[in-house]
Amino acid sequence: MRRGLTIFLLTNLLIIIFLIRSVFTLLTLLIEDGAADAIHPAEIPAPNSPLIDDRKQLIPKIIHQTYANDTVPERWREAQKSCIDMHEDYEYKLWTDVSSRELIATEYPWFLGTFDNYSQPIQRADAIRYFVLNHFGGIYIDLDDGCNRRLDPLLSYPAWVRRTHPTGISNDAMGSIPHHPFFTLIIESLIPYNRNWKLPYITVMYSTGPLFLSVIWQEYKRGRGSEVSSFLGTPGSSGRWDGTEDHRVRVLMGDEYNKQPWAFFRWHGGSSWHGSDARLIFWMGRHWMLLTASGFLVAGIVGLCIWWIYGRVLLLGQRRRKGGKCADSNSRGASGTAWAQRIPLWRRGSSKGYELIERHEV
Repeated sequence: MRRGLTIFLLTNLLIIIFLIRSVFTLLTLLIEDGAADAIHPAEIPAPNSPLIDDRKQLIPKIIHQTYANDTVPERWREAQKSCIDMHEDYEYKLWTDVSSRELIATEYPWFLGTFDNYSQPIQRADAIRYFVLNHFGGIYIDLDDGCNRRLDPLLSYPAWVRRTHPTGISNDAMGSIPHHPFFTLIIESLIPYNRNWKLPYITVMYSTGPLFLSVIWQEYKRGRGSEVSSFLGTPGSSGRWDGTEDHRVRVLMGDEYNKQPWAFFRWHGGSSWHGSDARLIFWMGRHWMLLTASGFLVAGIVGLCIWWIYGRVLLLGQRRRKGGKCADSNSRGASGTAWAQRIPLWRRGSSKGYELIERHEV
């Protein structure tokens, strides 16, 4: 019994270790606040401050946005216009479905099959923003994000993303120099992470969306680059952080993003791609403590049931082995007794023979 208990506990321990290893990066996001890489308010000159001109410009002055075609919906035109009007000296690129596919087909043909086969249009909209930042550099802004001030101070960082709630980073506002190793890792990771999770919201979030970006961000900081390059057969890729400031990814926190009068952006409403399944995910997010406790309770009940079944099977096997031994022993004993009881008793009657004097029968 002790041996069976040991095997059972070791098996469950291995399963738990495997599950934790599989979701380790997701678990690290629960305690990641981005503070170590935050762009602090003291680093950012005030709007129209002469100190802005003294900062070194690293990111090219390009604003990227995406939409299905050239006709942007009315509800987002004010936000779009605010960014264009404030940055007349910036190049503006609106990436449509046609121009996005042309860029992939011309510059990244190895990704064209995946790009065309995405089940959700928003996945292509997500993917192209990573490719244009990797290829051209610049700043990407969602159409529902309007500009509240000029973005010049953000050009001084080799790459930046913004912190999102409740954890991780978002892909609605990002900036980068061309071919930054973080964005190299992102575009190389799109194929390995292209999986269908049945629910469209989860599929989008974990294949191209903010959750995918957050996971790659964590892996980039841990130095994971060679695994993706090996998967794609692209040796020599630099998709990893080498610890230098040039390759560091800075994080724009909530206050600097859109929560203060001096923030860089103003939100105009969006998330038009969310389906009915998103309501379930949002509900789960609001009640994550209840779901976590329920999960542990269910796991405990399942573990006890498995242990009970295992114990019953083990006990049944022991009984069968004991029963077999007893039956075999009884069979041999009964056979021997019967054989002995059927042996006739003889005595020598003369020198020439024997005579039967008694016979025992059962």
